[in-house]
Amino acid sequence: MITLSNNPTLNPVPMPQDDDEDPRNGAVEANDHAHQSPLKKPRLTRPISEPDILQEFSHHQQGFARINNGSFGSCPRSVLSAQNTWHLRFLQQPDEFFFNSLRKGILESRAAVKALINADDVDDVSLVDNATTAAAIVLQQVGRQFADGSFRKNDAVIMFHCAFPAVKKSIGAYIGPAGGSVVEVRLPFPVRSDEEIIAEFKKGLERGKINGGRVRFAMIDHITSMPSVVLPVRELIRVCREEGVDQVFVDGAHSIGSVPVDVKEIDADFYVSNLYKWFFAPPAVAFLHCKNSKGLVDLHHPVVSQEYGKGLALESSWVGNRDYTPQLVVPSILEFVNRFEGGIKGIMKRNHDGVVKMGTMLAESWGTMLGSPPEMCASMIMVGLPSRLCVTSDDDAMSLRTHLRVYHRIEVPTYYQALRNEDRDPKDKDGFITGYVRISRQIYNTDEDYHRLKNAINQILEDGKICSMLPVE
Repeated sequence: MITLSNNPTLNPVPMPQDDDEDPRNGAVEANDHAHQSPLKKPRLTRPISEPDILQEFSHHQQGFARINNGSFGSCPRSVLSAQNTWHLRFLQQPDEFFFNSLRKGILESRAAVKALINADDVDDVSLVDNATTAAAIVLQQVGRQFADGSFRKNDAVIMFHCAFPAVKKSIGAYIGPAGGSVVEVRLPFPVRSDEEIIAEFKKGLERGKINGGRVRFAMIDHITSMPSVVLPVRELIRVCREEGVDQVFVDGAHSIGSVPVDVKEIDADFYVSNLYKWFFAPPAVAFLHCKNSKGLVDLHHPVVSQEYGKGLALESSWVGNRDYTPQLVVPSILEFVNRFEGGIKGIMKRNHDGVVKMGTMLAESWGTMLGSPPEMCASMIMVGLPSRLCVTSDDDAMSLRTHLRVYHRIEVPTYYQALRNEDRDPKDKDGFITGYVRISRQIYNTDEDYHRLKNAINQILEDGKICSMLPVE
């Protein structure tokens, strides 16, 4: 249970009224279509001020430049307080919570997500732990299609080489043993345009046709994690449709709260995004949108519970006795973001503009460059490190990251990019650039966070150190 400085109220949380009490939890059935109306207009709340923002994130450890929101996200105190109230409500009277409150609360959160992403039907929206869970849900179905002969042994799954490691492991676990092959498309980086990415993806699709095979399933990131780039998902999906790819899964782990998400426009078969990275939820909760979910009878949560066979949304909403409070606070998150001018769209613009400004400042100070044009980043951007740091391996990058955290109190991911093409590989005045930092910008960040990073790197260079010489303990 989370404890905050002020005791949360023990009064029941206001819930939507429903004439039909259902002794289960979490998903919509035939008599629930009254809940599928668009999200109610948010109540007018007091506009947020900069001191309010500092207070909302005052539980962050003081003295650190926390410019790594992309890895773990951040949750404001007001949302943590709402979560704590849900915790207490369960602990006070579990029966009432289970039979009367949990199902309605999850349904309200799913309805809020439905409106946020412009989905057709709340039945198409499931709440799961994270993008890794969503990938497992879908990939086990794809694996069965390879195993039962619906897909042939020389058919393939396609993904970018920089797909999130856990998702790549899932593809290996579910697809390889079932007889499918995997085509990895190398993401051009540093990247200059969407067209470069689309061209490489088309080459990967052609490789998937070798020996008469077909690409059956595409795993496409909306925003890659490392290196971080916003991919042209709609164009890539259009290419997949033209080439006869059966299903497309978009891993939008970093997307909601960072870029606009309209599932109708994107037109993926499956779309997942974590709510705890850029949408201020406590960990861990994500939404999985399945287009035309009523026709997906073979799609199941990997944890089999008493709700098995009743549809993915219901299966996902009860996987045994566990903490469901992250799924219940979506309405509280909306109240928080609507205190900002422009709501979540205003926050996205604020963060994008801020990260581009600070990324440009760092690149100019270090004599390097950005890893992508500003229009191909959202709230994260890659910045080249000076070649004199000699980032020559993944170990060097990790040593630098650890050194910055331990000795400079800076949290920032680092990345090693091996040389591949001398005509393309970027240079500064001293040599080839092979190291990068991925900086994030969230509403709690200040410009001083990034100037601290700038000064730390410059100090390392002034001291004549390279990555392999840095102390890390």
